[in-house]
Amino acid sequence: MNIIKTHIAGVLILEPRIFKDSRGYFYESYNKKEFDRMVGTTDFVQDNISCSRRGVMRGLHFQRPPHAQAKLVRCMEGAVLDVALDIRVGSPTYGQYVSCLLTGDNFRQFFIPRGFAHGFVVLSDKAVFQYKCDNFYAPDAEGGIDICDSSLNIDWGLDPSEVILSDKDSGHPLLSEFVSPFTYEK
Repeated sequence: MNIIKTHIAGVLILEPRIFKDSRGYFYESYNKKEFDRMVGTTDFVQDNISCSRRGVMRGLHFQRPPHAQAKLVRCMEGAVLDVALDIRVGSPTYGQYVSCLLTGDNFRQFFIPRGFAHGFVVLSDKAVFQYKCDNFYAPDAEGGIDICDSSLNIDWGLDPSEVILSDKDSGHPLLSEFVSPFTYEK
């Protein structure tokens, strides 16, 4: 596995080793021993899969403590632009984000630590997306930031007329109106 560090410490892009031949390909998508050695000890307890069509935007979501979640995400089919937004009060990168193109063909995975809001947009006709989470989903701990907040300056890679949002994701506050439950720890 190759680890690519980003400009925000802890937010990582992972590239698995792919074995291809005339039959197709094989790769190890997750190995706890390797992951813990290269990224840090993380006990994933829940896997989620979503299937969405072009233009669907999901996010920017997080779970409030004590139900906060770190996530390891990947696109199994299609293409998504995935974003991790730093929402840790006191962080030198508060309000900054990392984006990563995840596709069924590039096999990349994106690690998002606790203290970040997470979202993505589907750029292909259809995308199948997988999340590994290190804490169980708790409906009462849901939170979000407006995924279309223009102050974030995120280039989502598609025309605004193509955007499809749920009612829930349309109602999140702007970052400037948001009170974060996360504190930066050095």
